[in-house]
Amino acid sequence: MHLNNIAGRTYNDLNQYPVFPWVLVDFESEELDLTDPGVFRDFTKPVGSQNPVIEQTVRERYKEFDDPTMGKFHFGSHYSNAAGVLHYLIRLEPFTSLHIDLQSGRFDHADRQFFSIASSWSTIYNTGTDVKELIPEFFYLPDFLKNINDYDLGKLQSGDRLGDVILPKWAATPEDFIATHRGALECDYVSSQLHHWIDLVFGYKQTGPEAEKATNVFNYYSYEDNVNLEKIEDEGERRQIESIINNFGQTPTQLFTEPHPQRMTSLEAWRSVVRGYGKKSSCNLLEHLDNVKTHCVDVSGEEDPVVFVGTPTIQTRALIASGNPEQLVTVTISGRLNIHGWLPFSSTKSRPFTFQFDSNAHFDR
Repeated sequence: MHLNNIAGRTYNDLNQYPVFPWVLVDFESEELDLTDPGVFRDFTKPVGSQNPVIEQTVRERYKEFDDPTMGKFHFGSHYSNAAGVLHYLIRLEPFTSLHIDLQSGRFDHADRQFFSIASSWSTIYNTGTDVKELIPEFFYLPDFLKNINDYDLGKLQSGDRLGDVILPKWAATPEDFIATHRGALECDYVSSQLHHWIDLVFGYKQTGPEAEKATNVFNYYSYEDNVNLEKIEDEGERRQIESIINNFGQTPTQLFTEPHPQRMTSLEAWRSVVRGYGKKSSCNLLEHLDNVKTHCVDVSGEEDPVVFVGTPTIQTRALIASGNPEQLVTVTISGRLNIHGWLPFSSTKSRPFTFQFDSNAHFDR
């Protein structure tokens, strides 16, 4: 979202709506394994070039393109435009009314509407004509997947009536989809690959020779540096170009001219905190040890052992006898920061403390 904001993307302009990436390609499995690289898209390629066959076709078409009135481009549509935003948000106002206005007072044909996440990805992967990326709502707003207003969206050719968006098999509810999808975006594999997508959308592969190599060239008028409407004196020409921009879409402002650095994994980020990279580090947990007391615990055999335990200003040897903090903070070897509570004393437990996650207090950083 920071990059989108800096690049001039805003919720207030459907033609410059924030752009988020398609992250996953597996929408058919019963369970989603985020440790398997095979469930993710190729972030080094535009969404329209994920299919190798289509990518080759796009390259050949670009090479043979010859129109003196229009610059070459790989794709005849754009990954972000007003129609695409309305396509995804059709079930929520005010986007419903805007969609109806765009379709001359009615809903578009049911089979062209957004009715299934798996089907949407299949269209992108198999046709090469639909190159829409995603919007932020896919990662935080389950409501747009529900037909909460009970609109009559029509029937598909199969005879099924449109209602809620059909979810992937690994998502039981819209809320489950959002949580899992957000987790996919934030997982270590995507963190290690997302800079490639940033290069395409906001970076050095957006224009020029690098964009050509990456099959990432779009309509000439979609780039802000290629047209200045204020300098076009002919009213008819200006309106024509404005219409092209409004219908086709606008490429974000280019933010980087060099490759974007790779994001750290959660473990790398934790290690950087512990080691205190640079003197300007403001989040070093171990920077002020005088305020934190630690003690060791037996973690043998645990899958994600605790490596740090802290209690605010309480000496370890007096932990139980001194009134005791209500909670303990622990850090596991994978970098999870957790809060744990105390258990009532029981003759069946050797200690009154558990390192099992407290679901009411647990949080991650």
